[in-house]
Order: sequence, then C-alpha cells, then structure tokens
Amino acid sequence: MNGHTPRAEPDPRPPHRRPDPGPGSGATPEDAVTAVRRADDDAASPPRLTDPLRHPQHAGEGTRARRAWTLLLSTLVVPGSAQLVAGRRATGRAALKADVVVWAALALALVSLLLWRTPLIWFLTNSLTSLLLIAVLLGLALGWAFLFFDTLRLIRPGLLAQRTRRAVAAATVALMLVTSGGLAYSAYLLSVTRGAVSDVFGGGLPFRPADGRYNILLMGTDSGEDRSGRRPDSMTVLSVDADSGRTVTISLPRNLQNAPFPEDSPLAEVYPEGFDCGDECILNALYTDVTNNHADLYPDAEDPGAEAMKDAASGVLGIEVQAYAIVEMNGFEQLVDALGGITIDVGGRVPIGGGTDLVTGLPNEIFGYIEPGVQHLDGYHALWYARSREGATDYDRQARQRCVQAAMLKQLNPVNVLARFQDLAESGTQVVETDIPQSQIGSFVDVALKAKEHELVQFAAGPPYYDPSFPTYPDYDRLHEDLAQVLEEATDRGAREAEALPRGAAVGPGVAMAVPVPAALPRVPAEELTPNGTCSVP
Repeated sequence: MNGHTPRAEPDPRPPHRRPDPGPGSGATPEDAVTAVRRADDDAASPPRLTDPLRHPQHAGEGTRARRAWTLLLSTLVVPGSAQLVAGRRATGRAALKADVVVWAALALALVSLLLWRTPLIWFLTNSLTSLLLIAVLLGLALGWAFLFFDTLRLIRPGLLAQRTRRAVAAATVALMLVTSGGLAYSAYLLSVTRGAVSDVFGGGLPFRPADGRYNILLMGTDSGEDRSGRRPDSMTVLSVDADSGRTVTISLPRNLQNAPFPEDSPLAEVYPEGFDCGDECILNALYTDVTNNHADLYPDAEDPGAEAMKDAASGVLGIEVQAYAIVEMNGFEQLVDALGGITIDVGGRVPIGGGTDLVTGLPNEIFGYIEPGVQHLDGYHALWYARSREGATDYDRQARQRCVQAAMLKQLNPVNVLARFQDLAESGTQVVETDIPQSQIGSFVDVALKAKEHELVQFAAGPPYYDPSFPTYPDYDRLHEDLAQVLEEATDRGAREAEALPRGAAVGPGVAMAVPVPAALPRVPAEELTPNGTCSVP
C-alpha cells in the first residue's frame, strides 16, 4: 500500500443490525470511553475521547469544573441523578425510587394539611407512627449524606484546579449540613414532641364536642409549703367552637359558693343541694375535700380532685366540661420564660410580694412593683402579675390572669413555637397535667389554628360582669342563660347576627359587662375593676 493510514469512521449501521463481536473479540463495553476520528482530523492526531461525565481525566479544566457543579447540584435537587448519569446506575435508581416515594408522601401530607389536618397531626403525634417517622427521617439523612460523599468521589477533586477543588468541598459540606442536618434535626424535634406528648397526655379515645363546643377546665394550682393540700387558685373554662374556633374564656371565682353538680355526677348524692357545707365550702376547696374524703367516688380517675372540679364547673355553668388541664404555678415561671416572655399593657401598679404571712399573721415584704404601661414580662414578673393579692380583690386577680392567658396564647405563634420548641416541650411536661387523651391532639390543633383568626372573648361568673355579691349568693339559672347567649355569639352564625344589630342595641353580658344581680338582691350595675386589675394585650 502507499502507507496512508485509513481514518476511523463510525459504523453507519443501526446498533441492532451490527454483528455481535462475540466473546474474546476485544469489543469496547457500552460504558467505556470510545475513540472516533472526524474526516478533517490529521492522520497523526490521537482519537478523540468522549463522555466527559464518566471520564473527566480527558476533559479540559473548564469542563471538569462545570461537571463538578452539575453533579453536586443534581444531588441536591434530585438525589441519585448524579450517580445515574455518572455510571453508578444501581445506586442512582435506588435513590430515585426513594425520591418518588418521598415526594408522594409530601404531596399526600400537603393535601391533608389543606383539606383535613386531623389525620396528619395524629400521624405526627401518635407514639407508634411518630417513632416510625423518626426512623425514616434518620434513614433519609444518612442516605443523602452518603450520596453527597459518593458524588464527591465521582467528581474526583484531584482533577480540579485548587480554587475550584476548595469551593466544591466547602459547598458539599454546606449542602450536607442543610439537607442531612435538616432531616436529622427534624427527627430530633419529632422525638422531643413524642416524649412531651407521652408525658403530658393520657390514653383513651378522643371525645366529641358537646353542643358543638370543646369545654376544657384550666386550673392554676399552688402547692407551696405554706399550703395544706392542693387548691386551685385560678379556674377558667376554655370553651371553643369546634367549627369556627371562636373561643370564650369563663373565669370561675375561687370563692363561688353552693356549686351544683350534674345529675350523673357521683357528688350529686353527697351534696344534693350543691357544695354547701358552710363558709369553708367555696369552689376551690372542693379539690382538697374530694382528694381527702371522697376519692373512692372516682375509682378510675388518676386525679379524683380534678374530676370533681370538672363536675362542679359543669354544674356551675350549665355546660358539659369534658377535660381539665392543671398548670402548676411553681413551674409557670419556666413556661413563660420558654415562650420568651409575654407583653401586657398594665393598667395599674401591681406589687411584687405583700399579703399576709399565714404563720405569723404579719405583712409580707414588698420587693418591688410592676409599673403601668406596656411591659414585657419574664416568667418571674408574669407569675407575680398573675398572683399578686396586695391591694387587689379576687376579681382584679382574675382579670389579670385572663390577660396573662390571652398574652400567652398570642405568643404561641408558629415562628415562636418552632424557635423555642425544646424549651416549651420540656417546661410543658413539668408544668402541665391533663386528662386530654393523646388521640385528641389532632382535632385540638386543627381547632386552635382556626382560633388564631378570632379575638378571644372573656366572661366571668363574678365582677366585672356581675355584682360582687354574686359569688356568695349565686343565681345559677341566670348564669346559665347569660352564658348561653355569650356562647351563641361565639359562633360564626351568632357573630354575623351580632354584627347585624344596630349600633347601641342591647347585647349579651359578655359585651355589655353590666349584668344585673338576682332579683332577691338590689339591682345595681356590676362593679368596675380597680386599676390593679385593668390590663390588655397589645
């Protein structure tokens, strides 16, 4: 021949018509580098190597850098795609299958969040399913971290320029912290939630609304060394409309007398005329009385005193109180601090300390004051603001406690809860006791989200809504009628009807705040609070 070397040309025949080279023929594997010459190549030039994604050693510096960033971003956006295009097909396909399952689960969760939140919240708070989800999150965190490490290996940092190599390594670490770290932290938060839910909430089946409302008795107790037994210092029924989330807080004076009991209460036989055993039988004394003398009437209850208080609240208000929650005041300070404090517009000067020493009978020292105006209170000052008796009536204290409750509810926004989640969960397990079943959380969270859209309505079985003599000589039939009107207005339909009334028209006691006392007593306007008890939540 004339010594001319023929050029290597691609086989024009379709792949399925090419002859099988057979074993031992030296054929090139499908995923190996291939060599081709174009028609205008010089005869002495080497063949061109293709597929820089799999063979970056034959690519230029710019191509290698683009390849590195492409593989890294692919692992971030679609985990497993980098392995698939770079030749590790088994790993890539397994990761892509996991991607599909995760996206399907997220889509299902989003649909549930928008249309029906209760099953989603149940899944997140149930002991078994939350444990399963924690394991899944940790598995995904480890899997994503592995894919980033494997992607870095596929990038082959040694082939990159020094500056590019450092940037790619730093970006890999940052992306791993965001992705795997985020999943691991989510698993940790879910673990904290699971522990707190198990510690605070009980077992059993969820209960249904009573006449369309959830009614929960909230009690603040102080079992200090100077106390004989546990007595609720503050009692409030939280009544929430199950459909709209509109909420009414109803304060019960601790000195309320002759509290009646529903017919199905075991205490109805012990106290057929109500809790009327004398001056000592005020409402908050019932807890200790039942705990010490009638615990056998509630054989299945973990806290017979609390169950008795639920029965008394039901009889006093004429509604079914379905559950209770007790906040121990000794731990209340920690709970407020976990919220980051609360903001209250203080109406009048409130002493820190004061009162009378029950042992010596001498006045207690006053350590300072909470001054009027908008104040951001930490746990210590919020506790004193809620409980201070110096220069105040019980009704002033109740009014301040309602302000504290409203301020705490306002602070429970998603951003604040997420930022302080661990502290809130830990303080909640130390402060709160309740008979609300764990299975009820889903419906309660759903209603609570609706409640954030409405103003909190306040009412009380005493001043400033009734005359100061009302707790001593209560007219429970009148209280039931007034409360029924307040609760009716705390629905979507009732709110629309109230808005339709002409300005100046008579409305319920929850708005007018001037309900007359029973007919047997002089009809006088309700007593106004002193400056010590006036406050609002800005």
